[in-house]
Parts: sequence; C-alpha cells; structure tokens
Amino acid sequence: MFDVIIVGGGPAGLFLACELRLAGVRPLVLERRPEPDPADKAHGLAGQVVRLLDHRGLFERCGGRGTPVPAPGFFFGGMPLPLHVLGDENPMYLLPVNQRDLERVLGERAAELGAEVRRGWDVLSFSQDDDRVDVVARGADGIETTLTARYLVGCDGGHSLIRKQAGIAFPGTSDDNVVDRTALIGPSDRFRFAPGGRVVIEGLGEIPAHFHRTDRGVFTLLAHDPERPLINTAEWEDRPAGDFPGPGAPMTLAEMEDSVERVLGVRLPLAPPPEGAPTLLRRQCGRNSRLAERYRDGRVFIAGDAAHVSHGPTLNLALQDAANLAWKLAATLRGWAPEGLLDSYETERHASGERVLMHTRAATALMAPGGDVTALRLLFAELLGRTENLRLVAALLAGADVRYDMGEDHPAAPTGWFVPSLDLTTGDGQRRRLAELLRDARPLLVDLTGGDLAATAEPWNEHVRRVTATADDAPAPALLIRPDGYVAWAGADPDGLKAALTRWFSPG
Repeated sequence: MFDVIIVGGGPAGLFLACELRLAGVRPLVLERRPEPDPADKAHGLAGQVVRLLDHRGLFERCGGRGTPVPAPGFFFGGMPLPLHVLGDENPMYLLPVNQRDLERVLGERAAELGAEVRRGWDVLSFSQDDDRVDVVARGADGIETTLTARYLVGCDGGHSLIRKQAGIAFPGTSDDNVVDRTALIGPSDRFRFAPGGRVVIEGLGEIPAHFHRTDRGVFTLLAHDPERPLINTAEWEDRPAGDFPGPGAPMTLAEMEDSVERVLGVRLPLAPPPEGAPTLLRRQCGRNSRLAERYRDGRVFIAGDAAHVSHGPTLNLALQDAANLAWKLAATLRGWAPEGLLDSYETERHASGERVLMHTRAATALMAPGGDVTALRLLFAELLGRTENLRLVAALLAGADVRYDMGEDHPAAPTGWFVPSLDLTTGDGQRRRLAELLRDARPLLVDLTGGDLAATAEPWNEHVRRVTATADDAPAPALLIRPDGYVAWAGADPDGLKAALTRWFSPG
C-alpha cells in the first residue's frame, strides 16, 4: 500500500511528490503521458511562489540567478504597474521559466528524493472507504491493475477524472466571445525592440513591447528569448466567417497573421522559430473561470487545475496548493496531525483560488475593446497613481493578500502571512538566509530570544526544528514557520508559542 497516490505528473503532481518525500512519506505518481510534454505552455512564475521555490533550493535550478529580488514593474489588465515605487513593500517576484523546463526540474528533483513516477498509466476509476483508496489504472502494458493508498490526490487538470468521480462540482463562467491565439515565432526584420520596454513595428510605429490594446483587441509580445518571441492576440469581436475552420482544427501561422492584422491594422509576416527550437501554435476559444466547490471528498483531494482554472496564474496557485497539502497529509500519515489539520487545506487554498479568479476576470474586463472600458482604464490608471492602491493590486497579483487564520492575532507581526525574507546569524556564527533553513520542508522555529523558548519547544523537537539566531530586521522576537512558508506564530510569549505548536504540529 502506498501512502499517497497522485494522479497527474504535471507541475502540481511532481511538486506534491517532492514535498511528500521531504516529509518522509511514500507517494506514487501516475501520469497518462508516456513522455514529458514538450509543448510550450506557461512561461513563468510570479509572486510569492517564486520565494517558495527558493525555500526548496529550486529557484536557481529553474533558471533564477542568485536570490529572488522584486521586479521593478508588472502589468494588470495590460496596464503597467511601476512597482519600483513600493521599495521594500514590493511583493512581486518573477521567474521566467516555461512549464516544460519547470516539469523537467521537478521531475529530476522527485527522482533524487526517491519518488516513484509511472508514465503511460491511465487512471480509470477509484473507490474509497474509511481506511483506504483503491485506484484502478491501466499500465503502459495495457493491463488493468488495482493500486491501494491511504490517500488519493487528483492533479489531473481542468477535466479532472478524480474531481468528477468524487462528485465535486466545478462551477464558474465562460467568456465565449474571447478568442486567444498564441504563437512562438522566429526573428523578424519587421519589428525591432526599442528602449523602455517598447517595440517598433514597420507600418505601425512604436508600441509597448508587452500589452497593446486597440479598438479591435489586444496584441502582446514577450521576448524572454529574442530568437523565439512569443506573440498573442485576444479578440472580442464576432468571429468573421471563415476566420478559422473550427475549434478543433490546428492553428496556422497564416491564421495568426490574419489575427495580428485585424488587431493592429498592419500585416506582419511571421516565420516559425529556428529549426530544432520548441514551437507553439495555439488557439483558445473562450476564457474559462472555474473553482471547485470543495477540495476534499473523504480520503480524496484535488489540487492545481483540477481545483481551479482561469486565464491567469493558475500554475502559481498549483504549486502553493501542493506545498499546503503535502505537510498536512504527511503529519496525518505519521500520526501527529492535530484534529482538523487536513480540513484546513480546503479552507486556506479555496480562498486563494477565489482571489485569483476575481483578479483574472477583472483583468480580462479591463482589456476588452470599447469606449466604456477605455474610460474605466483611465480611471483605474488614476487610482494606481496612489501608492496605497498600487500596493494593494501588487499584493493581489502576487498572492500575498490572503492571510491564513492562525488563531491568536499579532497585529504587529507577520502571523498568518507568508514569511518575510530574513538574513540570520545562527548560533554557530554562520550567516544564513532564512530560505536556506527551509530546504527540508520541516516546521521551523526561528528563536531570536537567545534561547528563552527552548524549554517550551522541547516536547515538539521530533517534529519542529529550532534554530537560535539573531537578525537585524526581524519583525518579531521569534517566528514559528509552517513547511509551506506561512508564519503560524510570532512573538516571545511561551504560552502563545505552546498554543500554536499544539494547534499545528501535535496535541502536545
């Protein structure tokens, strides 16, 4: 019997497997695809999830350099956000890694940690009782097998079989009048990049190099790799007759050229990426925004796109779902989870899903054509001119605006929030970043009191690592940090610490 069976070997499933192995439990990942998906999909991570990967030592492995630093700017609804004015309060971190490479890194890490990943396995059904989950799957050899685990997690995408068979509703909306087209193209002599994040297009002139809204739609150009720029169009107008053969027909570069001409008003001949480079030609008819009614059914959980889909940063959400769920499953399997710990997964992550769906739908509305939307954008730009509003929007986009309920409130400390970055001097005199102390995904008590809390924490030494340290910019005398990076308690009161340890890490 396995501890946990994970259905789906994409980023959510692989990261969940890594987190479970760090916590000392045995997962099995079942993935339908016989080989990793070579398609070019998501092109980066944004917000506090970047710091989560840094906590696990994966930031540099995914192409980051040094340590994460806040991005000087970002976009909302195609509108530029001058985040540099926020200074130390800027929560927006960026990691321009495409999903293909992210999956490769997570797959390599899962293998290093000893997680078993079976490719070419198609899950057909499951059943559960009070003690176990039986999963019927067809292996790569075509033979059906029943596998058993204590828990089952569906990370199997927006059309999740696990969610459907668990009877979990997936309510939401579809904006059927929006058609998105995306392509990776080769270099072109018809456009060149200009200073200040702009691009000069022959026949049109100079426009923003990211989002450019016109009366007919939105044109987006991203050039993380100048040899393979990514372009996207979004059109709200009625689809012209013969615009494309049908939603199931492959998209072509000619169709992309036609869409660019409708949006920009100029013809831009397109060429494919250099030979041997990944390609992408994708058409999406309609924008789906859906959030699962619940994230759990008995011993069955859902995470990632199985729990939420939107035209937004769902990959950011997926990895944080995995980090939140993994340590709670592990604590339950190892017998030290407090009552109700597993239920807190849905409570905490559902709220984050709601926020992402809200802001992605708002961003779509702000990019739609029309005079009314133009007026709304002018008003919104004025509001963003105020630092307090810019700070709120930045936190929303970074996923840093959701505070978990940790019980006792500490208004002057970061209780319930994702832990801030800290530079520490540990008891042995070493200078360490806090992120380096979170590599093992264990609960961590950072004791800055000089050891005054050692006796209080001692009964939890088996589950909670304690580090005595000093820090010049610490927000509290001590921080109790959950494995997913959230501060469960902050302060110096031994009774408060004992209550938090009891609530999150064992009955004591």
